[in-house]
Amino acid sequence: MGMTKQILTEINQVVEQIQESDMDEVVKAISHAERIFVIGEGRSGLMAKSFAMRLMHIGATVYVIGETITPSLHSGDLLIAISGSGKTHQVVWSAMKAKENDVQVYGLTTDDTSPLANEVDHTLILPAATKYRKANEAKSIQPLGSLFDQSAHIVFDTLCLQYAQLKKVTQNDALKAHSNIE
Repeated sequence: MGMTKQILTEINQVVEQIQESDMDEVVKAISHAERIFVIGEGRSGLMAKSFAMRLMHIGATVYVIGETITPSLHSGDLLIAISGSGKTHQVVWSAMKAKENDVQVYGLTTDDTSPLANEVDHTLILPAATKYRKANEAKSIQPLGSLFDQSAHIVFDTLCLQYAQLKKVTQNDALKAHSNIE
């Protein structure tokens, strides 16, 4: 099996383990939130930013924690925090601060016993390999947390597709929100 096929097999093995009901719950939370905030660091942060971008394209009011134009959070908002290990300090701290402000928090991680999982209202577990390669993680030929990040990207795009279908957002609607100064 070539490397590309092996990578796709790894991603498929991770994504197949996610419960559809868990995905539905996240979509429901997104659809009921006044505003959506995302946070992640490193490559996971890039996945969070790509998620925020697509949510914006399909009509959600969304912000990335740490950007200069991010407003304060308040009750009625939703924070989606991503950390493969569930230990990333800034991500865990932001989840804690959000909870202090009566914000609903969802975490995307590999470890349901992690500090992040302990701070959120709901955890969406991606059973993928991270940079730490703990015994309970999926095996991967890829370096560091590549499998987690790739799987997160697929999950985030699936959530966006489900949200767009729920809100009846078409391809043309999304295209109108896409940048026109490229």
